Amino acid sequence: MESPAATPNPVVRTALVCGAITGALCVAWVLFLYVSDNNPYGPKRTLSDFFPPIAAIASQLLLRRYYVPKGPGLGKSVGTGVLTAVVAALLAALGLYTFSRLTGPGLIEQHLAEARHMLEASKAMYLKQANGPQQYEATLRNLATNAVGFAQDEFTKKLLLGVVMSIPGGVFLRK
Repeated sequence: MESPAATPNPVVRTALVCGAITGALCVAWVLFLYVSDNNPYGPKRTLSDFFPPIAAIASQLLLRRYYVPKGPGLGKSVGTGVLTAVVAALLAALGLYTFSRLTGPGLIEQHLAEARHMLEASKAMYLKQANGPQQYEATLRNLATNAVGFAQDEFTKKLLLGVVMSIPGGVFLRK
């Protein structure tokens, strides 16, 4: 085990490594969906939303090896998890943006047609609920329609889940 003095800035180093690996895994998931003839913008893409929270906890566990006798403390532990989530979300969003730009608007249009069809099929369910028509219209209006919209959605979801799990993870893994 290395001491904190032997490794310069173990918090940043651990977070960057874990975040970069996780961001690459998220991009690989989108590419896998594309290659396997699944909709890379559809609901299966959201399965990778769980990668950043897992990586945040893993980075907090890995950080503990640098601070063996006492543990990293609350600030370093939570900071590592949050930074891991930020890096992973940023790389995943950049990867999805690049993928969207490289594959062109045709794939996005195909996704939008599928999404509108699924929404239309569930319209009766929306209309049975209070404020259902407004919810239906909001859902239809909030569909991402371009590469920037998909990247923003990717970044927001991954960051939110990663940060939310970093806090309790940091509390439990501080010692």
